[in-house]
Amino acid sequence: MKKILSLALLLFCGLGAFCQSKMACCAKSATQQFAMLASDKKFVMLHPNPRAYHFQSDIGKAITYTTADGKTANAFEFKAKKYTNNWLLVVHEWWGLNDFVKHESEKLYNDLGDVNVLDLDLYDGKVATTREDAGKLMQTVTDTRAQAIINGALAYVGPKARIATIGWCFGGGWSLQASLLAGKQDIACVMYYGMPEKDVNRLKTLNGDVLGNFANKDGFITPKVVAQFSADMKSAGKKLELHQYDADHGFANPSNPIYNSEATKDAYAHTLAFLKARLK
Repeated sequence: MKKILSLALLLFCGLGAFCQSKMACCAKSATQQFAMLASDKKFVMLHPNPRAYHFQSDIGKAITYTTADGKTANAFEFKAKKYTNNWLLVVHEWWGLNDFVKHESEKLYNDLGDVNVLDLDLYDGKVATTREDAGKLMQTVTDTRAQAIINGALAYVGPKARIATIGWCFGGGWSLQASLLAGKQDIACVMYYGMPEKDVNRLKTLNGDVLGNFANKDGFITPKVVAQFSADMKSAGKKLELHQYDADHGFANPSNPIYNSEATKDAYAHTLAFLKARLK
């Protein structure tokens, strides 16, 4: 009888360990969960094809830098007129590092002053002009490669850099991930309607405050998701400045047919004040 009970116990423990292992290996990160939304037709249709948007910067330039995985990464850089350790890392929407992102970055560069701005390219040079292609590109991004690109950027700006991050949509989630990767160098993070990190223990490692600009009509990063993020940040003992608008996902991009100028103006004002206070 004892042998039977022992065998049953071993079988139960082994099965439990297998299930835990199976769950761990199949668990999806917040960024993977967001990328998987691209297979949902409703999510794809949430992003109207962008209007033509052209911008040519006279002060920014394309650069490359090395990454730890033995590759190189692309970026677009705006260097401060005077030397400063203040850096703003910018992460693009699901369309890629396009002219809208570069234009927005130049605007931030001019309005903030005393800051270097670096636009990261998590798509390795690819840019989408249709929502179908954008979904395909977003799904090809792996955490491993994206983290290598971000860590390469952190090495590029150097260990003395004071780092703030900002991003929209796909880039909103990766803005938060970049701040987590920056560790003690992180001083601020701005997220526009991006997927929040759901692991409270990871959120506890944040060094800087977070500002979130979210859309109440967003069918995926819903008010419920935002409320959970707010609760998680509180549990982690971290500060979240939250702004929510009666607008749709993607409201801050003027090339988007659902662009909301009033919400964009208000969100940008809060973003500018938030970053200026921390990039002193």
